[in-house]
Amino acid sequence: MSRRALRRLRGEQRGQEPLGPSALQFVLHDDDDVEEECPKRGPGGRRPRGAGKEGVRVNNRFELINIEDLDEAPGVNGERTDCLLVDAVVSGNKRRAQSGHSESTRGGDTADTAVPSEQSNASSKLRKKKRKQKNKKNAGETSENGLEDIDRILERIEDASGASRPGPPTLSTKKHVLYVEHRHLNPDTELKRYFGARAVLGEQRPRQRQRVYPKCTWLTTPKSTWPRYTKPGLSMRLLESRKGRSAFTFEHSEEYQQTQHKFLAAVESMEPNNIVVLLQSSPYHVDSLLQLSDACRFQEDQETARDLVERALYSMECAFHPLFSLTSGTCRLDYRRPENRSFYLALYKQMSFLEKRGCPRTALEYCKLILSLEPDEDPLCMLLMIDHLALRARSYEYLIRLFEEWEAHRNLSQLPNFAFSVPLAYFLLSQQADLSEQEVSSAREEACVRIQQALTMFPGVLMPLLEYCSVRPDATVATHHFFGPDAEISQPPALSQLVSLYLGRSHFLWKEPATISWLEENVHKVLQAVDAGDPAVEACENRRKVLYQRAPRNIHRHVVLSEIKEAVAALPPDVTTQSVLGFDPLPPLDTIYSYVRPERLSPVSHGNTIALFFRSLLPNYTVEGERPEDGGPGGLHRDQGLNRLMLAVRDMMANFHFHDLEVLPEEHPEGDGEWD
Repeated sequence: MSRRALRRLRGEQRGQEPLGPSALQFVLHDDDDVEEECPKRGPGGRRPRGAGKEGVRVNNRFELINIEDLDEAPGVNGERTDCLLVDAVVSGNKRRAQSGHSESTRGGDTADTAVPSEQSNASSKLRKKKRKQKNKKNAGETSENGLEDIDRILERIEDASGASRPGPPTLSTKKHVLYVEHRHLNPDTELKRYFGARAVLGEQRPRQRQRVYPKCTWLTTPKSTWPRYTKPGLSMRLLESRKGRSAFTFEHSEEYQQTQHKFLAAVESMEPNNIVVLLQSSPYHVDSLLQLSDACRFQEDQETARDLVERALYSMECAFHPLFSLTSGTCRLDYRRPENRSFYLALYKQMSFLEKRGCPRTALEYCKLILSLEPDEDPLCMLLMIDHLALRARSYEYLIRLFEEWEAHRNLSQLPNFAFSVPLAYFLLSQQADLSEQEVSSAREEACVRIQQALTMFPGVLMPLLEYCSVRPDATVATHHFFGPDAEISQPPALSQLVSLYLGRSHFLWKEPATISWLEENVHKVLQAVDAGDPAVEACENRRKVLYQRAPRNIHRHVVLSEIKEAVAALPPDVTTQSVLGFDPLPPLDTIYSYVRPERLSPVSHGNTIALFFRSLLPNYTVEGERPEDGGPGGLHRDQGLNRLMLAVRDMMANFHFHDLEVLPEEHPEGDGEWD
C-alpha cells in the first residue's frame, strides 16, 4: 500500500506528519513534474562526481511552486537554467537548516492534530488540476518550442563562428564621419539642453486619441492639426546592393503621377491658390507642400512654412523601404531621378529652418544626412555649409576630423570656407579651459599655420571680412598691394562667388575681439613673407588662375537655395537668365526620367499675337481649338472664335474703372491749412 493511501486511512493531510530532523528534506523525482537534469550537491554545497538524476533535496516545500515551471523557463545562451534555479533553492535552504532543526521539536506537537478529509481532497484536486493545465500547455507549445530550439542552435553557430546578423554595420569606437544619430535629429533634444525640459514640453499638448498614425518617425513628429494620413501613392524601391552600399529610389504610382501633372499645371498658372485646392484633395503631395511652403515663407509666415515642410518629410518617411537607414551612411539616393529630389529639398529646407530657430546641432545632423545620401556627387554641395554649422554647434573636433579624413581625396583646402573655418576651429579649440597647456599650445600653433596658408591662397577674403566685422585695418595692411583692391578684383568669377557665399554666411563668427587680434597678428606675418619673396605666394597665385575657371552646377544650385544676396548677385548670366523653379532648382542635365508628362497644346506656339495679348490680360480666354471638348482645332467655326474674342474684349472693358481726380478748393492754397 502506498504512503498516500495510508495517509487517507489515518485521516492525515500531506505535510501534517511529525516534523523531525529529516522531515524537512525530501527528494524530487521524475514523477513529481520536475525533470531533474542537475547533479546533487553534497553536504558542503559541492556536486559529487558520480551524481546522476536521483533528485534534489528541498527543505521548504512551498519552494516547489517556483520549481514546477523550470522546463518553461528560458535558457541562457541556449542552455537550460534548471541547474541554476535548483542550486539556488538548495543553497538558500541551507541557511534555514539550523533554525528548522531547532523548531522541529516544537512543531511536532501541533503536527499530530487531525485535519478533516475535505481539506485533503481539495488539495489533491488542486494538484491534479495544475498538472492537467501544464500538460495542455506543453502540448500546445510543442511547435513553438521546436522553432525556439532552431533559433538557439543558430545563435550557438553564430557565436562559435563569429558571424554577425544582417543589418546595419557595427560601429567601432570611432564612428563614421557621416554617422547620423537619431536623437540629434529631434530639435527638442537640443532645446531641452538650452532651456530645460519643462520650458520645451510645457506648451505641447497631448495627442488626440482619435488620431492614429501608422508608425513612429525620426525626422518629424506628427501633429494633431494635420489631415489624417492616407497613402498618397509614394513608395521606395531597392535598386541594387553592391560593395556594402544600397541604392534606393522613390516611386510614384499612377494616381500620384496624375497629381504631379496637376501640380505642374498649377505652378504654370502662377497662382498659389491652385496649389491650395490641390492639397485639399491630396494633402500629402510632397512637391505641393514644398512649393506652398516657399509661398508662405515669402509672405513672412514662417510657422506655416515650417509646418508644411515637416508634413512633406513625414509623407516621405512613411514611404521608406524597410532596409533604408538614415544612420548607416550606406544608403544612396540618385539625385538625377526627379522622384528623389523632393527628399533632398525637404531635408535642406528643414535644415534651414532649424538653423534659424537656433538649433545648429540638429541642423548639422541634417546636413550630414543630406551629404551621406550621395557623398561623391554632393548634388546640393553641402560641403559649402557643413563647416559653418559645425562651428555654430561648437563641434570643433568633428570639423577638424572631417577635414583630415577628406582632404586627401576631396581637396577641401581649395574651398575658401574650409580654408578659413578649420584654422578658426583650431583657435576656438585652444580657447577651451578643459585642455592641458600642451594641447592648447599645439592647437594654437596649428591654427596660426593654417590661417597664414589661407590668407596666402585667398588674399581677397581679408578686406571684405574686415568690412563685414566693422573693423578698420591699419595703414600697413590697407596700403599693401597684396591685400588691396587688386586682390579682390583679380580673382576669377567662380572664386568670387565662393568668397561671397562664405562671407555672407559666416562673417559674424569672426567678430569676437580675441579672434580679430589673432587674425591681425597672422596678417602681419603673411605680409612679412610676401615682402621677403616667399615662393609659396607665387605658387598660390598660379593655382588660383587654373583651378577656379567655372563653378560646377551643384554650386550654383546651392547658391540659389541659400538665397544669400551677395552670392546670388555673383551668379553667371547663363544661370540668372533661365527660369529657376522652387521645387526643382537647376535640374541635372543628365536627368533619368521614369515617366514623362503627357503632351498638351502650348498656347504660346498655337496662338497669334492678339490672342497672346488677351490671354495675358484674361487667363480664362481661349481661342478656337484649345478646349478639349471642341474636338480639335477644327471644332469651332471662325465666327464663333470672333464672337468669343468680342466677348473677351467686352469683359475686359467692363473691368476698367476710372476715378475722377479731386480738385483742391481754391480757398485753401497749397501750403496753407492742415493735413487731413
